[in-house]
Amino acid sequence: MSELSDSELLKLFQQEDTRHYAFNLLVRQYQRRLYAFIRRMVTDPDEAKDVLQNTFIKAWNGLDKFRSDARLYSWLYRIAHNECLNHLRSLKRGLFTSHEAVTDKLCATLDSSEHFNGDAIERTLQQALMRLPDKQRAVFTMKYFEDLKYEEISAITGTSVGALKSSYHIAVKKIEAMLVDQTKDLSDRSNP
Repeated sequence: MSELSDSELLKLFQQEDTRHYAFNLLVRQYQRRLYAFIRRMVTDPDEAKDVLQNTFIKAWNGLDKFRSDARLYSWLYRIAHNECLNHLRSLKRGLFTSHEAVTDKLCATLDSSEHFNGDAIERTLQQALMRLPDKQRAVFTMKYFEDLKYEEISAITGTSVGALKSSYHIAVKKIEAMLVDQTKDLSDRSNP
């Protein structure tokens, strides 16, 4: 079955007898893309599934109030983005620990995913990405991996396009520096 347009999904959702069917279609249509984003932010597969479930629960509860001035996917992505940030905040509060300790926990779960099955370079990139602040990581992930336009990211995050461009540029520079440092460390270890 081909994907339905936003207006078709919303029309089905507004009718009481097709509401559950429409929401099931919505979940099928968007869950893979949302999970990929959430997984890159949260890293732990079980926690990512929980965040995705919370995203869809909030979508179910708010879909009646959805205004069609935005794309449905952007709206869902915004919910997922906010749920990721909330989850990461609660993780930091729950551990009563430093940003580095949380980052180490996130990096430890990288190898347990179909989204992180790349070679050593991909793994190194993902580890560098985990060391970015949460909001920078989200912007980088949306732009680099999801190839979203700055205008779409702005609608999702509620941040101006100029601030997003700056955040992405800073994230790229940080990642480049981390990759250079990582390469230098590997080179130093292989040449004792």
